[in-house]
Amino acid sequence: MLETLSGVWGLFFSAFISSTIAPGGSEAVLAYMVSEGHYQVAQLVVVATVGNTLGAMTTWGLGALAAKKFPIAALLPKKKQNALSFVKKRGVWVLFFSWLPVIGDGLCFAGGWLKLPLLPACLVILSGKLGRYALLAWLIV
Repeated sequence: MLETLSGVWGLFFSAFISSTIAPGGSEAVLAYMVSEGHYQVAQLVVVATVGNTLGAMTTWGLGALAAKKFPIAALLPKKKQNALSFVKKRGVWVLFFSWLPVIGDGLCFAGGWLKLPLLPACLVILSGKLGRYALLAWLIV
């Protein structure tokens, strides 16, 4: 029981860290745990999704904090302001792609910096991450 619980917590923390600015490999951890067959697949997908979404929302929060101290116009060159206006123009829906490697964390940070609505942002991020983990688990089973 304790081993099972520690494995699930390990997946949660791996997923959380993977969705912040720090690199991580939650997909590999999930794939390993699914392939072992010691856990319910749905439980693993939910744990990974929740951890990864909370990590993304932490990054969103860091973006919101950065916006208070560093206004966009004062900090970024014109070219990067255009990239942020792309995110702003498409709104929270662009956050669906927060699961993508490399750019996903930046999307979450930009969402916070641009003060995109918290609850819709969280739900869109969650749906993208759930889809990714569910597809991965389905491919492994």
